[in-house]
Amino acid sequence: MSNETELKELVKQKYSEIALQDKETNQSSCCGAGGCSTEVYNIMSDDYTNLEGYNPDADLGLGCGLPTEFAQIKPGDTVIDLGSGAGNDAFIARRIVGEKGKVIGIDFTETMINRARDNAEKVGYNNVEFRFGDIDNMPVTSNKADVIVSNCVLNLVPNKHKVFSEVYRVLKPGGHFSISDIVLKGELPEKWKKIAELYAGCVSGAIQKEEYLGIIKEAGFENISLQKEKEIIIPDDILQQYLSAEEITSYKNGLTRIESITVYADKPAKDERNCCEPGSGCC
Repeated sequence: MSNETELKELVKQKYSEIALQDKETNQSSCCGAGGCSTEVYNIMSDDYTNLEGYNPDADLGLGCGLPTEFAQIKPGDTVIDLGSGAGNDAFIARRIVGEKGKVIGIDFTETMINRARDNAEKVGYNNVEFRFGDIDNMPVTSNKADVIVSNCVLNLVPNKHKVFSEVYRVLKPGGHFSISDIVLKGELPEKWKKIAELYAGCVSGAIQKEEYLGIIKEAGFENISLQKEKEIIIPDDILQQYLSAEEITSYKNGLTRIESITVYADKPAKDERNCCEPGSGCC
């Protein structure tokens, strides 16, 4: 993997393909990015089917948590979903905010945006909007959202500092986020970091859990807490596509673990840092 632009293009290309895949294919792979497993399903994702507002047409099986379940969304809230895909989390959020609230999904893959807009039209929601754009440079005015959610997306973005700076900018003072993502404990095999499929598949783009939480704190958030944690087990038939038998044994016997976390944090009601606008580079 080389620079941010190339990484973004890789993810955009891959997720344009993923948008056209069925849910079962995505659930039996690493976030849909190839390496399908015959051993297990739901490698990353949690089950949405019992949540109110669930729309099967919008569920591509790409998540690694249930951030909307933990996000403390209230009727009338404005909610932004980062990396909204086909609209799964956005529609769950819409069920909670009701007709007086608003949900904005942001995605930089046109195929996903088109699919999400089609799904919104089918259910007749006029207060769910999907915008094309980068989540590290959101097409949203400052202090807009009461709540931000995201599901297994930020690990795909090379500059995570910039994303959380944007999250801070877009949230209203006193607003909060609940984000599900993939993080690491220990170092991945060096080979994994060079495999494009595994970057698009949420694995080699993940960073250390403590570093991830540190970026959130550095961005100015408070009351940071882990709402859920679970280990991600990648089946042998996927590992065998990228690693030798010896490398698989070494990985399994090592200390490296891939985890899904759902993390919550508040934007302070008043910023006491005497700093300029987040994202400008002075913070």
